[in-house]
Amino acid sequence: MGLQKHYDIAVIGSGIMGSSLAYFLSSFSNSKTILIEQTREIASHTSSRNTGKVHAPFLYNPLEKRLFSKAAFLGFDMLNDYCIQKSLPFKQDGVLEVATYDKGIDNLQKYLEWGYSNGLKKEELRFLWKDEVSRIEPNVRCMCAIYCSKDASVEYGSIARHLAEDSRKFGCHVSVETKVKRIKYRNNNIVIQTNKGAISVDYLINAAGGGAIDIAHNMGVANTYADLHFRGEYWHAPQEYHNLTKTSIYSVPKYPEYPFLDPHWIIRVDGRCEIGPNAVPVLSPYAYNWSDNLKGFQKIFEFTHTGIRKLLLDKQFLSLAGNELKSSFSKTMMINRVKEFLPQLKPSLFIQKGVSGIRSSLIDKSGKFVSDTMIVNKNNSLHVLNYNSPGATGALPMAAMIVDQLIRNGILSHDHTQNKSLWDIKKIADQMSV
Repeated sequence: MGLQKHYDIAVIGSGIMGSSLAYFLSSFSNSKTILIEQTREIASHTSSRNTGKVHAPFLYNPLEKRLFSKAAFLGFDMLNDYCIQKSLPFKQDGVLEVATYDKGIDNLQKYLEWGYSNGLKKEELRFLWKDEVSRIEPNVRCMCAIYCSKDASVEYGSIARHLAEDSRKFGCHVSVETKVKRIKYRNNNIVIQTNKGAISVDYLINAAGGGAIDIAHNMGVANTYADLHFRGEYWHAPQEYHNLTKTSIYSVPKYPEYPFLDPHWIIRVDGRCEIGPNAVPVLSPYAYNWSDNLKGFQKIFEFTHTGIRKLLLDKQFLSLAGNELKSSFSKTMMINRVKEFLPQLKPSLFIQKGVSGIRSSLIDKSGKFVSDTMIVNKNNSLHVLNYNSPGATGALPMAAMIVDQLIRNGILSHDHTQNKSLWDIKKIADQMSV
């Protein structure tokens, strides 16, 4: 079916956030909705190129990352409910966060407080000293750790595709291979120019992930912000390491104010083990390899942005970025960072690279990374910006909150007696606002 000339509401981007939004819009609303995706497949970018973890909210400051924290807490049960309904894999496998240096011990104590403040129970999040860690994971070396049992593994790309398919069944028009070229206002409507022709909409939701800030700027929104993209790379662990640990192992980040987390030991939902990700600065949200990176050359012209200029004068940022770049070319350098807590690893045995993903982070005019997600409303549009980790974990409750607000504001027509979703979005929205 081709594009119609007019829709009540359009969602741009079919990642886990865009597909969740389309799901709730079509579940509760009688409005004519379209989900626009530029690629051939739903969720072909970040949502299918991540660690697949349902993150427990102990790493997130409840004051600085309030929305992320709330959404991650509620997302666990919602993802579990949906995976059960769709017979999708959901493996509650837990995670171990280890400290390998003195300051890391203080950080773990802080994470405990954050986790409890964000809703985790004491039986779900525990502090462990070195000997206690050894009893659980004898191959792990650290000073201490916290163990969280309410952490899981899934396949986010598959979840997003099921959400999009449900949206289609509920009446949403899902349009793939539809690239947005330009957006402009005409009378009381928003006109979206695409490669398949123009459509007009009464309301637009921008959930385009790595491309979201470009769309926002095109519409005169968030002009004081810019973004930088970081490629996360992985190495598959050989078969002989697949039983090295029972849980995924993360280490306390040494520089949490930057997007340079030390690589993790990851056990995926299908049992495969990987090391990653690093965070290599790149020029495009689709720069999955160095040849693709060259296609984003125009990004260099954005370096005149005040915030980016200030960030590029930050010696610590440049030093860390340089180390991440080196880890992209040196397998040994990257794997040695994980050897700090898994000393048995031998870099020479790692011969296959994993699938890379891109994380896009917003920078304000002072040169600082924005810590929480930003939801900006302006001129009949809503923009979901800076939606990175733990974005996939919290996509369902975040989308429910947004759709509930649109209903309350009278932007969407709805009939609560015709709810086709698994959840009561008003209840979820109320929990998000507490």
